Amino acid sequence: MTEVGHLSLSGEYLKVSNEVATPANRRLASLMCADIQNCIAEVVAGSAAWLGRGLSCVCAQGRESDIRPSFELTPAQEECLHKLQNRIDVSYDSSIPEHQEALRALWNAAFPEEELCGLISEQWKEMGWQGKDPSTDFRGGGFISLENLLFFARNFPKSFQDLLQKREGDRSVWEYPFAVAGVNITFMLIQMLELEAVMPRSMVGATFLKFLTENESAFDLLYCITFKLMDHQWLTMRASYMDFNTVMKSTRRQLERELLLDDISRLEDMPSYGLLTL
Repeated sequence: MTEVGHLSLSGEYLKVSNEVATPANRRLASLMCADIQNCIAEVVAGSAAWLGRGLSCVCAQGRESDIRPSFELTPAQEECLHKLQNRIDVSYDSSIPEHQEALRALWNAAFPEEELCGLISEQWKEMGWQGKDPSTDFRGGGFISLENLLFFARNFPKSFQDLLQKREGDRSVWEYPFAVAGVNITFMLIQMLELEAVMPRSMVGATFLKFLTENESAFDLLYCITFKLMDHQWLTMRASYMDFNTVMKSTRRQLERELLLDDISRLEDMPSYGLLTL
């Protein structure tokens, strides 16, 4: 594997090959084009932010244009939001058997042919955790970040394995660590959708609550879409480890655009959903 250099300014990275130029991919490429142009300078300069340091994802930074009046919620939306907030409030606790089993289940889904020696083991680094004890990386995302990874592995096993094993694309020598990136994505989505607020203050948050009312797994599904989209952006921008926050900002902007498209009536209608494979 050879290291990929910085982005060319020629714009060639925006082309879609004939092999993948389906209508869905053309639409996704069109939506991404302007945003990637905006990110070129940041990628060339190199981001100073590192993965896993407090999980203070740069994508969570607010913008003046995001400030909007609060939206009134229906009783059904309030109930669904409350249930999701309860999940978000649960911290990972290595002493709770349910949490231990979920962590073992994640390992078995990721490496079905390799026996796990223990919940604290050097083996966890193979999945992209920072150390031998994954619980230290869950602090920023809580138990829901483990649930998100497990949902991804069970519902989209091919896409999960493709990202875990870095099977697709021309990869950098300095790749993002899979598991820690997953925790960052959970954190970013919570911030983007304003899920810790009493009610959303943006159209993006209000739109998501509509999807959540219709599908109780909407947050987990959006997580899978986001992870795959982030990797797609990573490859398109030819990013390396130090560019992670730049890629996450680009991913967030793309998600916001897609969620507000007029013809999106469910998450499966999002252009980026087409990136997922079972």
